[in-house]
Amino acid sequence: MTHLMHGSGLGAAGFDVPVIGVDEAGRGPLAGPVVAAAVILCKPRPVGLDDSKKLNRSQRAVLEERIKRRCRWAVGVVEVDEIDRLNIFGATMLAMTRAVAAICTSSGCEPLEVLVDGNLTPAGRCADWRWRARAIVGGDAIEPCISAASIIAKEHRDRLMRALAVTHPHFGWERNAGYGTPEHLEALRRHGPTPHHRRSFAPVAQLQMPL
Repeated sequence: MTHLMHGSGLGAAGFDVPVIGVDEAGRGPLAGPVVAAAVILCKPRPVGLDDSKKLNRSQRAVLEERIKRRCRWAVGVVEVDEIDRLNIFGATMLAMTRAVAAICTSSGCEPLEVLVDGNLTPAGRCADWRWRARAIVGGDAIEPCISAASIIAKEHRDRLMRALAVTHPHFGWERNAGYGTPEHLEALRRHGPTPHHRRSFAPVAQLQMPL
């Protein structure tokens, strides 16, 4: 299932030229969706933006609220069935495309450029991608609009995994967000995969257990 969510807090001070920052969360986990976020920063931009991995949960929560309240943002979610069908790279490109399409729809404008964290963009790799794009290695630490996107993507995905943990309590997803920690791997061996596990990922596929 696909989810598109967006916000358009305009703020009193307006926005920079329409440059969109994009980042993803959840390429490596054994379970759960991959999530991409797209952000157009407001003026003045929120103070303290940085790579989400360098921030603690409290810092991310404060910044997420500020970004959502004052900036334009959207997320694109690609679920496990699509990850297994496309592979994780294709699913990530699709999540980014969905996030940018959603923010364009909600804001009513097309970006001059989309800045993507990493060394590749969806341009030429996802059929629906139509925007000028530039990949920036380490962009989540050096480009504020990508930093903001990294925070939105991580916080959104972490919430999804905490919700899934309520009905699948054995795997510790509220703590490990679906990554292959010893706790998660041991629970996989004991209980087998759930419908939220990525069957195309080796630690899950090697179990060869039916649903």
